[in-house]
Amino acid sequence: MDHHQSAIGNPEELTIQNLRAELDKAEPSKRSRILEKFFLAALSSIPWVGGVLSAAETFRTEEGSLRLNRLQTQWLEEHQRKIQSLLQTLEDIGSRLADLGDEIEERIQSEEYLSLVRKAFRIWDESDTEEKRRLLANVLTNAAGTKLCSDDIVRIFLDWIRMYNEVHFAVMKEIYKNPGSTRYDIWVSLYGEETPREDSSQADLFRYLIRELNTGGVVRQPRETNTAGQFMRKRPQRRPPGTGPTTMESTFEHTKPYVLTELGKVFVHYTMNEVVKRLADDGSGEPNISGS
Repeated sequence: MDHHQSAIGNPEELTIQNLRAELDKAEPSKRSRILEKFFLAALSSIPWVGGVLSAAETFRTEEGSLRLNRLQTQWLEEHQRKIQSLLQTLEDIGSRLADLGDEIEERIQSEEYLSLVRKAFRIWDESDTEEKRRLLANVLTNAAGTKLCSDDIVRIFLDWIRMYNEVHFAVMKEIYKNPGSTRYDIWVSLYGEETPREDSSQADLFRYLIRELNTGGVVRQPRETNTAGQFMRKRPQRRPPGTGPTTMESTFEHTKPYVLTELGKVFVHYTMNEVVKRLADDGSGEPNISGS
């Protein structure tokens, strides 16, 4: 049996060969000079990439005698899938950065931007959903092409993507699309009109989501401001004696609206749009969203 026939009949060798083919696609020499540092920063931030490269090199130098056990084969197959996903993400971001033109060359080769790339891809590697990886790609693209906010704030956005999950993002998007939504409005939009019991695990989870976003500075209830932008105190509501409620406020309360904080608006706009289209500055020194 010749070598070609042996490889066809040997799943371990096929796994390595396919993996090598995927890794070859990531050669920086095949990329334009403007993107080389971006790709190298991304690849260097993911610890297992070095191990996969080492395994591929070992196979290349000892191809005639190397045989893998079942666990090694499964490890390489899993990382072959991750390599494919990683390369697809790099390809997508690279294409979008190239579309932004030569004016971003200095930005994407700067150490400030490359530090964001490294942080983002460490989070990318930890993420278990494509939704989070899509948000990370949007952050890196917009951080290269716009100056909506400082890099310090972009790092906070990356931390939010790591901390929160898809249901948090769904709540954010609902409030972004419909400012002033109540907790009941949000529940109905996400899960339908039937609400669970107040003492149920579903109600506990929903309270947890709203509380996390509230304490995290992403959402809040509307507040009146004066001409200087300072928040006004609310007057306490007084009730006649003996007329107070006998139960706690409902998880699905329908009179108190919620809005995104200004930082929350920027986060949604920055991470959930592939390219930030239109921005305005209100003169306060803080970014404001003026378009989609």
